[in-house]
Amino acid sequence: MIPAAGILAFHTLPYIVLPILLLLLLLVLSYSQIIDHYPKGGGAYAVAKENIGKTASLLSAAALTVDYILTVAVSISSSTAALVSAFPDFREHKIIISLICVAIITLINLRGIREASKVFGLPTYLFIAAMAILILCGLFKLITGTLTPVQYSEGVLPKETIQGIGMLIILKAFSSGCSAMSGVEAVSDAVPSFKDPSTRNAKHVLYILGIIIFFIFGGTSIIAMHLQVAPMEGHTVLSQISAAVFGHHFMYYVIQVLTSMILILAANTAYNGLPQLLYILAHDGYVPRQFSSRGTKLSFSNGIMFIFIAAAALIIGFRSEVHALIPLYSVGVFVSFTIAQYGMFKKWRIMKEKGWQYKCWINGFGAIVTAVVSVIVFCMKFRDGAWILAIALPILMLGMYYINKYYSRVGAQLKLENFYPYYDKEIVRSTQCIVLVHDINKPFLKAINYANSISSNITALHVCRHPEHAQELRKQWADLNIPIPLEVIETPYRDIIHPMDEYLWQRERELNHGENISVILIKFITEHRYDNLLHNQTTYFFSQHLSKHKNVSTVIIPFHYKWDDKMFK
Repeated sequence: MIPAAGILAFHTLPYIVLPILLLLLLLVLSYSQIIDHYPKGGGAYAVAKENIGKTASLLSAAALTVDYILTVAVSISSSTAALVSAFPDFREHKIIISLICVAIITLINLRGIREASKVFGLPTYLFIAAMAILILCGLFKLITGTLTPVQYSEGVLPKETIQGIGMLIILKAFSSGCSAMSGVEAVSDAVPSFKDPSTRNAKHVLYILGIIIFFIFGGTSIIAMHLQVAPMEGHTVLSQISAAVFGHHFMYYVIQVLTSMILILAANTAYNGLPQLLYILAHDGYVPRQFSSRGTKLSFSNGIMFIFIAAAALIIGFRSEVHALIPLYSVGVFVSFTIAQYGMFKKWRIMKEKGWQYKCWINGFGAIVTAVVSVIVFCMKFRDGAWILAIALPILMLGMYYINKYYSRVGAQLKLENFYPYYDKEIVRSTQCIVLVHDINKPFLKAINYANSISSNITALHVCRHPEHAQELRKQWADLNIPIPLEVIETPYRDIIHPMDEYLWQRERELNHGENISVILIKFITEHRYDNLLHNQTTYFFSQHLSKHKNVSTVIIPFHYKWDDKMFK
């Protein structure tokens, strides 16, 4: 039986649950404003970048990256814990089960957003329905007086529960409960992934998410308080609640299986949010450019694979133990909450648009509350493992800073101040030249000069994913009066190799006997081999793919980059 001191511990639950629910309401209101003003996504990073500064934006980006990866590791490990609660025979294989689940959700996301939404939709609706049945049945039994508290032997309960509860224990429970809100940021990060009108749909999803969390978290907390449920080795709290409401019958196993499934799907939050964030960071030059590329299924495949590798490493390293991973969880997202709230507070004070005072109060108060919560969460989980974040976040920020510095130096050396090609050789050649162009810069000038030395039939080809970039390139081409035809193949969000291949097949069919085509590529040569990790290996893939063309030759022109500190002094 639970001692009297232990029973008193459960009466403090409202002091933990109510602040969490009020904080959730505050965040939903705040992030709906962020979605309105930052429809291109980015969440806290975009807010900090525009309104606070570089350091704050990098801190939010690093914190969100860590939190998204931990979302996958914690969600998958929690899913496995729910499964082995109902089927204890699988407990020895939980690491393998967790890795298989991560692999499955990764493969689904690699298939594309539309396919992922189809797969994840039905289990989500079933889980919400099952939880609604559980909560309503539990509340009905509570009202009718047929819901009896769970009985424990003294040796089963955690030490904190047996000794009663103090302020530090309340704060620790509060910090753990705050992890329920980590999905709020993901909606603002992934606004472009929603159907048009993306802003309105994202806000609707945010509101629905808030209502669902409010109902499920609030309802289960009321039942848990009456049942006096405590954490127990081998049995999750939800497992104990469903056993108390339904017994070990059909609905108990339905809820356990659906809980396991929904926790797997909860990991999909990171697969929606982090690749989009990495895409934005890649465009800003803070992470390798490979993260800005979409696969043929329109998914950010590099970002998805990065999540898989990082989450799998955490699951193996922490042996898929939820209690070992949870101290690292939710710290990062509350750091980003605080930065986002403060950034929006500064934005309203500068813009002073209609209703800015009301919005200022919401975000100003939210910044104070989330800052306090960030400190509480970090302090309460510091000794349990959150200290790792005090090392990991600065390292990630430094990494982003130096990557950005590297790309800035590369951009400075590639920049073309004046366009001085020579076109004095009027010799008719039997070869046709195609020069692949992305920007008008020094490497392109070198390629054009080489093409002019071997042929008088030269075409510049640009395979474009973004129409606005193609428009800017055409304008530059006209302004510089480059006497070479520019052909643009617009292929939004698709692999650039396939449309280029189709173009070459068409040109090859039009060749006369004895003619051939030379495709000129630029290969970027760095001083250090490890610098190649920061560059797309597009030249390599092009040269490999073009080898199947009978009358097409690939010419690779090297462009050497040298690290020069004098340029930045």
